[in-house]
Amino acid sequence: MSLTALDALLTDGRSRRIEGWRRGAVEFLVFGIKEARACLFAGLFFASVLLVPRAGLCGVPRYDVLLVAALAIQAWMLTSGLETRDELKAICLFHALGFALEAFKTSGGVHSWSYPDFAYTKVMGVPLFSGFMYAAVGSYIIQAWRLLDLRVRHHPPYWMAALVAVLIYVNFFTHHVLGDARWYLAAVALGLYARTTVSFRPLDRERRMPLLLGFVLTGFFIWLAENLGTFWGLWRYPNQLGAWSAVHVSKWSSWSLLVIMTFTIVANLKHVKARIHVPES
Repeated sequence: MSLTALDALLTDGRSRRIEGWRRGAVEFLVFGIKEARACLFAGLFFASVLLVPRAGLCGVPRYDVLLVAALAIQAWMLTSGLETRDELKAICLFHALGFALEAFKTSGGVHSWSYPDFAYTKVMGVPLFSGFMYAAVGSYIIQAWRLLDLRVRHHPPYWMAALVAVLIYVNFFTHHVLGDARWYLAAVALGLYARTTVSFRPLDRERRMPLLLGFVLTGFFIWLAENLGTFWGLWRYPNQLGAWSAVHVSKWSSWSLLVIMTFTIVANLKHVKARIHVPES
């Protein structure tokens, strides 16, 4: 089955005669399939991480091979119609913001983590493929929006959401000098999105959940993916240089905040805005 045919099947909202525990089981299964499909870019990219040896391929360093793989996946998704040009622009923005953050975090004065292997495509010590790990989060949100028919109710005013998103991003830089304000920002986000709900359609009926819960759950799965990346030596934190250990659970909060920032960017796409309800003041 082609992806186009699979997507048509997954987004078919016609009513089904399923009740009781069977409905719950079927909805949970279809929801899982849709989530996996939304992670297409991330899944293919991490498959590349697992398949490409640390020594690289045919004399080409691993980081360079991964950059080629990421570019090929992105080009295929665009040409096959899985992503639009407007969505690609947003994903490129995620890539740029992610690369800037990586360059700062790996700099000599900060050294929060490092990329130990050689690559021809390293800029300021950061391999260019790294920005695609942030772009993967944006790609997931964009794909999930369509596949799950997401709609947001009681979204805060866009300028407020944008301000919080900017402050979240800035804090990733300034907390090394001014102190970490993540919990203050988390408290602000809690108040801002307290009434916000997201409706989604696993099968043929609309379900709802607090948007904040979605942020936290997405952040958790990114944290799990980060553990996978460090386990395979893609990058390393200072405490992992001798032997691998799990990424500190505090990174979960950082990723959840980053998801808020990413969601805010996606929410400004024209076709996404049509599905967002902002109460009149």
